Amino acid sequence: MLARFFALFTFLFITVELYTQSAPAEDENIPYLVTFSKQAETSWGDDDFVQIFFFLVPEKFKQPIYIRVYDPDCGGDIDELNGVFDSQTRFSVYGGRRCWSDDAAQSPDPVGNYKSGNLLDSKTFGEDPKWDKKWYTFGPYNPNEGELVQKFGGYVFKIVAEGISGDDGNLYKFFLSTSADENKPIEGGNAFAYEYTFRMWDDPKQVSHIYPYVDDRTISVKVSNFDWDDDGFIRIVSVARKGQILNASGDDNWVSSEFKILAEEKNTSLDIQMIKNKTKPVKNNNVVVNVRNQYGELLPFYTVPIGGVPKYKYSIGVKQKE
Repeated sequence: MLARFFALFTFLFITVELYTQSAPAEDENIPYLVTFSKQAETSWGDDDFVQIFFFLVPEKFKQPIYIRVYDPDCGGDIDELNGVFDSQTRFSVYGGRRCWSDDAAQSPDPVGNYKSGNLLDSKTFGEDPKWDKKWYTFGPYNPNEGELVQKFGGYVFKIVAEGISGDDGNLYKFFLSTSADENKPIEGGNAFAYEYTFRMWDDPKQVSHIYPYVDDRTISVKVSNFDWDDDGFIRIVSVARKGQILNASGDDNWVSSEFKILAEEKNTSLDIQMIKNKTKPVKNNNVVVNVRNQYGELLPFYTVPIGGVPKYKYSIGVKQKE
């Protein structure tokens, strides 16, 4: 079963030709990722003050690659102030053996060896106007400095963002690029995470999306969200599901929804849609989401959904009267 999933993943990975490696990506319509520093209250919308993202570089790609961070400092117009800006955020890039394949690296909780692999670069940012609304670039790296994952058909790099001191929220973006100075995507690359901590739009007309991939081993899923603040509702759309409403959390708590995966939904992406309260939208709403299968394994969120954005297919058969 697992081998068939990875074979299908590789097929889709090659044939869909994903051309962007931004996180968040355009189809997600998420303004920023967010990581609070560890003295913050979790009620601000970050359950553990660490975010882990992975970048996948096709094995055939041989040119140097760069991992870029937008607005890495914690201060200025974008970031979330709590009193005065006194926070530091460390961004660390890992490659090599077990940077992805260590179980702790794929856990939603930053415990154990989640910083697995070879540390390639690390930089800590406080409040620094030099990097406000600017890109900081890690690299260059040879693709083979990542972890070669044959089942993915490429090399995997990991970046860990952690709030190491203070109590403010750092909002930022990532981009996997072929250039140190521009965002130039790698043909066939992608970015993914197993737990997503992000900022919602303030505008109630905006709908944000995340896209977990469902393999053919998955027969049921558990979707969990943290600190939604009762800001509207969450629904899931798929090729076979027009829109199922999920439980949404209040302030500083987790809630979950479980449902069976239909046959038509296997080997496709799901579309989890975050739809804000139209009359009393919550401002500066930060949310955490993860999805598990029936074995408790986390499903990856790809910033560019595998197989494309899922569209509901109305296909109810009609029997002729005899």
